Amino acid sequence: MIGDGVVITGIGAVTPLGLDRDSTWQGLLAGKSGVGPITAFDAGDLATRIAAEVRGFVPEEHFTAKRMRRMARFSQFAVVAAREAVADAALTIDPDLAERVGVVVNAAVAGFDTVEAATRRLTGPDPAAPGAHFVPASLTNMPACEVAIDLGAHGPVNASALACASGTYALLDAARLIRAGEADVVVCGGTDAAITPVMFAGLVSMGAMSERNDDPTGASRPFAADRDGFVFGEGAVVMVLESAAHARRRGATWYAAVAGGALTSDAFHVSAPRPGGVHAAAAIRQALRRSGVRPEAVDYICAHGTSTKANDLTETVAIRSVLGEAADRVTVSAPKSMLGHLIGAAGALGAMVCAMAIRERVVPPTINLYQPDPECDLDYVPHQAREMPVRTALTNAFGFGGQNCVAVFTDAPSPGDCE
Repeated sequence: MIGDGVVITGIGAVTPLGLDRDSTWQGLLAGKSGVGPITAFDAGDLATRIAAEVRGFVPEEHFTAKRMRRMARFSQFAVVAAREAVADAALTIDPDLAERVGVVVNAAVAGFDTVEAATRRLTGPDPAAPGAHFVPASLTNMPACEVAIDLGAHGPVNASALACASGTYALLDAARLIRAGEADVVVCGGTDAAITPVMFAGLVSMGAMSERNDDPTGASRPFAADRDGFVFGEGAVVMVLESAAHARRRGATWYAAVAGGALTSDAFHVSAPRPGGVHAAAAIRQALRRSGVRPEAVDYICAHGTSTKANDLTETVAIRSVLGEAADRVTVSAPKSMLGHLIGAAGALGAMVCAMAIRERVVPPTINLYQPDPECDLDYVPHQAREMPVRTALTNAFGFGGQNCVAVFTDAPSPGDCE
């Protein structure tokens, strides 16, 4: 069933640039970096000793001691961001509405930190049981369930894992639930918190991360000739999606409309993108077609832009192959230059950037772009935010395993296919 359009009415965030939406957005516009030396553990023996950590987050300010015992960090982030999003939407979830409110919060790494900590306790010199809450706390679906419990949402609750595309897909999944008539409101987004010794040791062995330990704020440099890998991060971004009809009935305002999206697979490699970006391009092309948007109508692209050699080139090629001559006029920027890679939350952050760009008529920059890669030849908004009208924006997310997810946003709602 095709509905009346789907709109974003609330946004919440917990990121390395701030503990709410506004501080995160203002940090992005200012070109501020959230990357620094790792404080979560002693990384002295690793080749990569920097990360984009969420700093100043105090769980005790948000949860009772009893609830904290059952919640992993990635769930805590999600619940706090969801509370902000619901408050921002001025949404009251009363008993009459509760069964029409769904939750879709995705994660890529899930409770990796709880698994690692439990393993250390169990195999240490004084073995101890992981604890009664270890298993549920570490499950991938737990942020969605904890958000539903916190809000009293009794509609469909779902979680899926698409690696770095998880947060983007959450919005498309949520929009589909609304368009199908299964919910009037869906609280959705992405979250992850896995800055741990084992995770970093594994990524270092892959050679995937930047080793600019002496220059943390300059380490993430998407589309630059001297980029040397991504910066691992953590955080959560959660949004309130509603049918436009429901939002109108309650007098709500919105940031932007979720016009459509697409998901394709490279079916090529567990971590590397398929050279040439043919299936990434297919995701962009299908997302635009399903949204009823012509390629030349795209004003802004929030890039996946990880700062790895392969991804940035592949994404550039994919954009050019779909937009053609219009690629020379489109504005592209990479928030990961400031926030690092928020993994399961990265795509939701991209959606937030698109929605804010549409409402605020300004796009954040790509920082650290001092030596552009000649093969990455789009307008990446180097160094400084740019004021400009944005009516149509899209965000790319490309995950390990070759999952390509693209979401399209417009300044006005219209019926569309959110496949």
